[in-house]
Amino acid sequence: MEKIGEGKTKEVFLLDEDHVLLKFKDTVTAGDGAKADVILGKGVLNAQTSAIIFRLLEREGISTHYVGMKDDRTMIAKKLKMIPVEVVLRNIATGSIVKRLPINEGEIFDPPIVEFFLKDDARHDPLLNYHHMRYLKLMEEGEAKEIEQIMFKVNEVLRRVVTNMKLSLYDFKLEFGRFNGRLMIGDEISLDSMRVRDPESGRILDKDLYRRGQPLEVVKASYSEFFNRLTQVV
Repeated sequence: MEKIGEGKTKEVFLLDEDHVLLKFKDTVTAGDGAKADVILGKGVLNAQTSAIIFRLLEREGISTHYVGMKDDRTMIAKKLKMIPVEVVLRNIATGSIVKRLPINEGEIFDPPIVEFFLKDDARHDPLLNYHHMRYLKLMEEGEAKEIEQIMFKVNEVLRRVVTNMKLSLYDFKLEFGRFNGRLMIGDEISLDSMRVRDPESGRILDKDLYRRGQPLEVVKASYSEFFNRLTQVV
């Protein structure tokens, strides 16, 4: 089968004119790929976590690229024309926003904040506004506003699920593409792209564990715990 793309954590194979296979790798990265390791089984955990969440979003009327699973680490997906923009919704302040702005760790955003970033490791994913995206021919302002509304809808679903898991959703990142001119969520939704904490202890369950230098077995155990808790509430 023809490989048509490969990123840090996934390989993309052409299935037919309208569909691709996304094979999740066991790689974990941080710092725009500057730090990388292999965690055996991580690809399966991220693929299965993403599949559950994509199915949940589809049931809520939110369009995604998800079609089904070929095997435990390979997703069948619609062949989107991906937009090289990462869209982040923040409920609680952590990560880059507390470094860029006079905002303290743990501040609650009500309403949530949505930010757009150019996918460009060499430039460390710079922040974008509507004018940048229009000039760079990434999307028009109307599409950006449509994506913002999708982000808010996804947030309602994810927060409800994560809260039922007795956890807190700090933020999450989505990527979007077009399928026959229609915007859809692509890529993945896993602990690689969400920040999740225990509200009582503040314990981290997401990829920040890896970013902060925790042992690989601790990272895998956290991903496994999240997946198991997720399967119990959906």
